[in-house]
Amino acid sequence: MSWLKAMREKEPPEPENPLGIVVIGNLEGDRPHKSAKEMVRKSLKNAQFKTVDLGTNAPATMFASKAKEVNADIIVASMNTTEAKDNLPKLLAAIEAEGLKGKVIVMVGGAAVTKEHADKMGVLYGKKREDAVALAKKVMEEKKA
Repeated sequence: MSWLKAMREKEPPEPENPLGIVVIGNLEGDRPHKSAKEMVRKSLKNAQFKTVDLGTNAPATMFASKAKEVNADIIVASMNTTEAKDNLPKLLAAIEAEGLKGKVIVMVGGAAVTKEHADKMGVLYGKKREDAVALAKKVMEEKKA
């Protein structure tokens, strides 16, 4: 029932001094699954990250272009279908095409992806929303070091 409680949480306020900027969305192929992404987005916002939400079924190129536009630190892609997971290489290629490789960190999560797959693709993996917050904070600490 914690997921239900999380979905009922009010929209957190925008952070005044954000720890970082996160572009978040459901990667193309993941149309109807927005509740997990919403829980992660709200948790990141509560943790003082500015979040830019691309919604569901967002093309890989949209993640990359928006990340460049807002000078994002992190891209979070939710993947709850195999079709969405199969688009992860497109996301990584789009990030490289925008000149963001090494400048923006990619985090993934969702029912269709595992830690092993994320490791193989060279991206960070979070199983729960708390993982996403902890990883995002660690990323920002490492960027400052």
